[in-house]
Amino acid sequence: MTAEALVSQRVRDLLTQMTVDEKLAQLAGYWVDQGNEVVAPMAGERVASAKYETASAHGIGHLTRVYGTRPVEPVERAEWLWSEQRRLRERSRLGIPAIVHEECLTGLAAWKAATFPTPLAWGAAFDPDLVQEMGRLIGGSMRALGIHQGLAPVLDVIRDARWGRVDECIAEDPYVVGTIGTAYVRGLQESGVHATLKHFVGYSASRAGRNHAPVHAGQRELNDVLLPPFEMAIRDGGARSVMSSYTEIDGEPVSGVARYLTGILRDRWGFDGVVVSDYFAIEFLHSMHGVAADRGAAADLALRAGIDVELPNGDAFAGPLADRLVSGETDAALVDRAVLRVLAQKEELGLLDELFDTPPVDIDLDSPAHRAVAHTLAAESVILLTNDGVLPLAAPGRVAVIGPNADSVDALMGCYSFANHVLAMHPGVPIGFEIPSILESLRLEFPSSQLVHELGCEVEGLDRSGIPAAVSAALGADVAVVVVGDRAGLFGRGTVGEGNDVESLELPGVQRELIEAVVATGTPVVVVVVSGRPYVVDWAIGADAPGAVLQTFFPGEEGAPALASIISGRTAPSGRLPVSMPRSAGAQPYSYLHPRLGGPSEVTSVDSTPVLPFGHGLTYTEFTRDLLAVVGPVATGEALTVSVRVRNSGERSGTDVVQLYGHDVYGSVTRPVAQLLAYQRVDLEPGEAATVTFSVPASLLGFTGSAGVRIVEAGELELWVGPSVAVKESAATVDLIGADYVLSASDERIGRAIVVRSAAEEIDVAPR
Repeated sequence: MTAEALVSQRVRDLLTQMTVDEKLAQLAGYWVDQGNEVVAPMAGERVASAKYETASAHGIGHLTRVYGTRPVEPVERAEWLWSEQRRLRERSRLGIPAIVHEECLTGLAAWKAATFPTPLAWGAAFDPDLVQEMGRLIGGSMRALGIHQGLAPVLDVIRDARWGRVDECIAEDPYVVGTIGTAYVRGLQESGVHATLKHFVGYSASRAGRNHAPVHAGQRELNDVLLPPFEMAIRDGGARSVMSSYTEIDGEPVSGVARYLTGILRDRWGFDGVVVSDYFAIEFLHSMHGVAADRGAAADLALRAGIDVELPNGDAFAGPLADRLVSGETDAALVDRAVLRVLAQKEELGLLDELFDTPPVDIDLDSPAHRAVAHTLAAESVILLTNDGVLPLAAPGRVAVIGPNADSVDALMGCYSFANHVLAMHPGVPIGFEIPSILESLRLEFPSSQLVHELGCEVEGLDRSGIPAAVSAALGADVAVVVVGDRAGLFGRGTVGEGNDVESLELPGVQRELIEAVVATGTPVVVVVVSGRPYVVDWAIGADAPGAVLQTFFPGEEGAPALASIISGRTAPSGRLPVSMPRSAGAQPYSYLHPRLGGPSEVTSVDSTPVLPFGHGLTYTEFTRDLLAVVGPVATGEALTVSVRVRNSGERSGTDVVQLYGHDVYGSVTRPVAQLLAYQRVDLEPGEAATVTFSVPASLLGFTGSAGVRIVEAGELELWVGPSVAVKESAATVDLIGADYVLSASDERIGRAIVVRSAAEEIDVAPR
């Protein structure tokens, strides 16, 4: 049964009453009250010429970024929004309100709203339950303000760290992206806000890590790496919206290809929600890709492919498409199909019955609950890369706090935070919520210590004039904390973020020189990297390395206090690398998910081994993992049952992220040398042990065979558990037996874990 066959009679009746103008109005957004604000590339030259009152005379599909375009008082803006929705109900002929959409990648992108860690930090935490709770809180804020659709999460799998949008992504591993992204979808939609999966599909796999650049991905990379997170979020998370990608794959722009937007999404996976365009993506079919002669042809191509709504406005789906309908060049049935989907979404959201009579008069967008989750997620995401024993700091007398990110709150937030996305264009406007810097948080954490601060250098640029003062401060201190990294922004306003792609993966500017100069003083040094992408950290290993290196990916409003508590030892680090730390910009493939020929060998002089591997992260205690066991042999269509014992063999409490990897020893096509099959956070007291039992669905063992079908193949499977993908601390093998198993829609895609601490206590934990 098709998705269209499932729509209600009420929606069908509405469609029969609609004129062509009223139908087209439902398929477009309007960036109302944008004024001179430009928060997207080329948006200024594409602001719809028609006034809002004229454009909405026949109704409207979406209102674009009502809160997220400029700093507005949320309650005042809500009052305006309620009045506009009432106007649509009362003055348009059919009285259909608009869907309001907003960005919500690091929290609701609105003034005074909580700012959470960036998605790369979600991946570092390996904690889907906490991400789901964050999504629930974000969704609650959105729904209270009359917002119905969130443009998140980003499910692009990281393929090249040079890409500017890495900080928006969760991990380089599709299973981590899928499980954590699905958790976010569930949380957001539990609060009544539709999640929008983006960017479908392949956006992150561009050549040379360039934004909007061509993608040349084979069917296995698409089916086995790039598509699974979207499938998981749709089938397991019930996502209600998908956003098309800007990219072109092997010469075909995704926003104009039915094979992706209809064949995979709807026919293969059964998706029955709404597909929206990325901003201006339909017009780009004409102006960037050159596959449509004009905007009308672009609209026709997008409709045929399966896009239902044009965002952020109606450049193609308004006038140009209307002209084609009059001339008969576009089939009116395509418009009806899209309108049915939009109206069904509005019915599902309750918009067709909502009266908008009582706008909120008081709302806390940064409540104690928001801050508690923000703090926990930030703390869980901090990764201790190296440590010679200098951490945790024990009551230091004099601390030199050095570096461009030490006293910057902007450095704590990602590209799609409201502060860096919008407020960067409004100098002087307060940020709207409490966000201490790392320097301020260290002062609070060490009240008896004397802290001195030196900038050293800026994030960007070649000015070295501040390095001597930084060296002097370090010489006079018991310990130096050097805080370096990125500054997030868009399209040249920063070192990472949308449009800020790079050729080198060295730290920007002269920050590495600053680190090396401070380390050369002989004073113990703790380096804190606050960034949106992994950088080359070969300087962190070896004889002349800093005493310790902490990595945090834009940790949000509570990031600085969380970091300070880890530096002092009040909190133990538990983050793990969601991306490999590359050796250089040219040492590809960056991902651990590569076949044997992708790794180092005697036939090439280039070593692609990362400086630090996926899954790596130290703690303030020690863990041992042993007694890995697997029940077998196992039929190709059955789940694996794998258990391992993990023990805290150190002297303080801590959290281990138990990581189960597998390798298909021989396959009919080349297989990756390692693949994450399951993971689980486990909190243990000193001396305490737990047995973790994983149920691994057969679908996680599947791959695209030579016939182009995803199968599970018989053969030997290696399994191991360790502190990272690179260490096989406890290993086992199992035989998969029987005929090839063809994966189907009914197969599970997310495994389960049980943690047993003693014979008397069994704790079920959320599926992973």
